[in-house]
Amino acid sequence: MSTTAVTPLTTADAEALVTAAVKDAQAAGLTVSVTVLDAGGHLLAFRRDDRAVLISGETSTRKAYTALQLDAPTADLVDAVQPGGLFHTLPTALDRPLLFIAGGVPVRRDGRLIGSIGIGGGSPEQDHGIATTAVRTLA
Repeated sequence: MSTTAVTPLTTADAEALVTAAVKDAQAAGLTVSVTVLDAGGHLLAFRRDDRAVLISGETSTRKAYTALQLDAPTADLVDAVQPGGLFHTLPTALDRPLLFIAGGVPVRRDGRLIGSIGIGGGSPEQDHGIATTAVRTLA
């Protein structure tokens, strides 16, 4: 068992993720909300473009929470909640703010889960792309 300490997600990391996501969204002509959570699910950073649809703030947070709790990109979980899917009853079985729409991505350091990012405001595919690009810039 490895006891090597992994540096947690810092406020500076969270701001870097938000900056990268906003830059990518702007380049695509999108107005989005960005949520960054630490490994405990606590809010580290949030930004909603003042022109983004209001619900994007909630969807970005729920996507980040879902990616963190299930340690998987929400894009990979969409089929799992469909009828007959592995997690079909999960969205209604738990009293948690889960959202199975692409746009949430776990953040790892040295292979360990240290947080997550969620994007809301574009199409699910656009949100996923922005989140993935932001996480890559942190590496």
